[in-house]
Amino acid sequence: MYLKSILTFIICSVLLNTIDNQAVAQYKIKTIVIDAGHGGKDGATHGLYSREKDVALKTALNLGKALQDSLKDIKVIYTRQTDVFIPLYERINIANEAKADLFISIHLNDMPVRSSRVVSYYKKVRGRKVPVYKTVTSKSTSTRGTETFVSGTGRLGEQDEVIKRENAAMFLEDNYQKNYEGFIANTPENDIMLSLMKQTNRERSLKFASMLQQEYINNGRINRGVQEKSLAVLARASMPAVLTEIGFISNPDEENYMNSPEGQDEIVSGIIKAIKNYKRIAETSF
Repeated sequence: MYLKSILTFIICSVLLNTIDNQAVAQYKIKTIVIDAGHGGKDGATHGLYSREKDVALKTALNLGKALQDSLKDIKVIYTRQTDVFIPLYERINIANEAKADLFISIHLNDMPVRSSRVVSYYKKVRGRKVPVYKTVTSKSTSTRGTETFVSGTGRLGEQDEVIKRENAAMFLEDNYQKNYEGFIANTPENDIMLSLMKQTNRERSLKFASMLQQEYINNGRINRGVQEKSLAVLARASMPAVLTEIGFISNPDEENYMNSPEGQDEIVSGIIKAIKNYKRIAETSF
C-alpha cells in the first residue's frame, strides 16, 4: 500500500508538472465560472429580512453581467441562475468541464447561534425561593468584514464554524458518501491526489484572493484576511479557485449594505478590479 502511494505520487507529479509547464507559455484568462453559494433546499442562513442564497445569487448575476460588459473577451459561466440546489461537487465539475481559468464562489457570512441558561423566575417551594431556568439563544450582530478562502487541508472534525456551514450542503445530497469519498475519508491515496490537484493552482488562488481582499479594503471594508481551509466546493478545482464571504448577513448594517444598489455596485466593481489585476499579472508573469 505504501509503495502504491509513492508510485501514485510520482506519476501524478510528473503529469501535473508537464501540464503546468505547457500552460505557462500560453496562459490566458478566457473563462470564468461564477458560483452563487447555496440555493434551493440549501439556504437556511438569513438576516433580518434577506436570505444568503438570494443575495449571493443577485451578486453573482450582477457580477457576471458587469464582467461581460467590461471584458468582452471573457466567457462567463454560472453554476446557477435561479433558486435551485446544486451539489457542491457539481459546481466545481461545471468549472472543470468548461476548462475554466478562474472559479469564484460567492457567499455571505453568519455568526453561530449561542445557547445559554438564564433564570426565568423564582417560585416558592416549601417556603424557599427556587430558580426556574430557561434556555435563550443569541448571536453576535456586530461582527463584520470580508474574508476569502482558498482550498486547504484538514479533516471534517477539525473545521471551524464557517467551514462547517459551507460544507454542510454535501450532506443534503443523496449519495454524499460516494460523491465526497476522498474528501471525507482522507485515505493516504486520496490525500496525495487532492494535494497534487491543489498545489498546481495554490499560489494563483492565493494571489487572486489577496487582490480581492485588497479591493474590499480599498472600499473601506473590514479585512478578515485570506485563509486556506478544507472546503468541499474547492477541493477538486483544476484552476485557481476562491470562496469569498462578501459580508455578514447577521450584521444589520452589512445586510443593508449588501442588499442596497450602492453596496452591490461597490462589491461587484471591487471583484472586477481584482479580476482585471489578476488577469493582467497572470497573462504576463505566470
